[in-house]
Amino acid sequence: MQKAQSAEASRAESDVVVQLRALWRRYEHHCKQTDSCPSAVLKHDILLNIDKQEPLRKITLSFPEYSPSDALLPSLQPLLMAIRDERYTHAQEFHIWNVSLKQKDVVELCVLLERTRRTVYPLISLELLDCKLDDLSMEGLSKAASISCLTTLCLDYTCMGVEGLKCLLSGGLGASRIRSLSLCYCGLGSWSGTLLASFLTNSSVRELYINGNELQCGGATELLRPVAENSQKIAGNQNELKSITDAAELISQRSSMMSSMQKKAKSKGKKSKKKQGKTKRSPDMATGPWLARLHMFDNSIDDTGKEGPNQLTRFMELICILVTFSSHLTELDIGENHIGEDGGKVLLEALQERKTAKLSPIKIQVSTRMSTETFSSILKSAKELKSGKKRRQKKGKTK
Repeated sequence: MQKAQSAEASRAESDVVVQLRALWRRYEHHCKQTDSCPSAVLKHDILLNIDKQEPLRKITLSFPEYSPSDALLPSLQPLLMAIRDERYTHAQEFHIWNVSLKQKDVVELCVLLERTRRTVYPLISLELLDCKLDDLSMEGLSKAASISCLTTLCLDYTCMGVEGLKCLLSGGLGASRIRSLSLCYCGLGSWSGTLLASFLTNSSVRELYINGNELQCGGATELLRPVAENSQKIAGNQNELKSITDAAELISQRSSMMSSMQKKAKSKGKKSKKKQGKTKRSPDMATGPWLARLHMFDNSIDDTGKEGPNQLTRFMELICILVTFSSHLTELDIGENHIGEDGGKVLLEALQERKTAKLSPIKIQVSTRMSTETFSSILKSAKELKSGKKRRQKKGKTK
């Protein structure tokens, strides 16, 4: 029996190796046919998985050693063709870094994402890092995401204007399964706050990363308003429900005193089960926009804008509402935004109120431009968060 199982496992492992080798050979073939340079990173990952005899779940297409003077150019086409030819459906993550994508590339990538084809490629994470997408590509990607398996979309370092962001957010992305959206260092200005707020209100996104943009106080305030107001509303409903439940328990206790001990025990058991069924809710069932992770590191949020300190005060009011009332919030990154000593103090009060309300502690990052005492107290009232997405350096230029 053990020998049969071992032989079956060996056969399965060899099938994985055969498939990976076929994928690489097909990719090399298409690179030659299209005069494209093969990716050394992809080759390394495939060979590593061949040694492990494991399927390649994370495909990374990157060309770190490429120079503009090279005869062969990086391209996405050969990889897409190879994946389709071999029907390689084991990948769950697709990372494309610093590759100039043509319209045709994006169209074929969208076809690969869609679940309406005969062969389904169950990609759940797509990262297009610094891939220079135009407005039409944004719209196409958004439409494809709405009928895909994607739950994570990262478009960091993809510069986009008003029309580009509109195409992305209104093209069908709101109807998708995406729960994590990253638009770090995309050149978003204060104008993007309203667009992002509307999107959050009509989508299932629960993690938003917008580090390194220029939302400033105005844009950040517009973005936060519906999320903060909804968190306060949910907290109010929960408190009201708790009050009703407490009152019902009191009435139940008084009426139960008039019955026998046996009836009392039986009645109490039924009522407790009923209450649990009514009051226990999953966080995902909460209505309206809410966020578990909000990262807005380095967004020029300070008191130097057109409206000065007043605008910063409004922003901090919303941040404090979110911190005080949102039971869903787990991470908040407002580092490198200079909220000052006053902002630090009101944030500290909100964290203390959150603790008093017995909500779970959050990970937080703030600027050190405040007194040491206030900064230290904030970190004592929360967990320190280290930002994982900071501005990167590129050869020949700074991004």
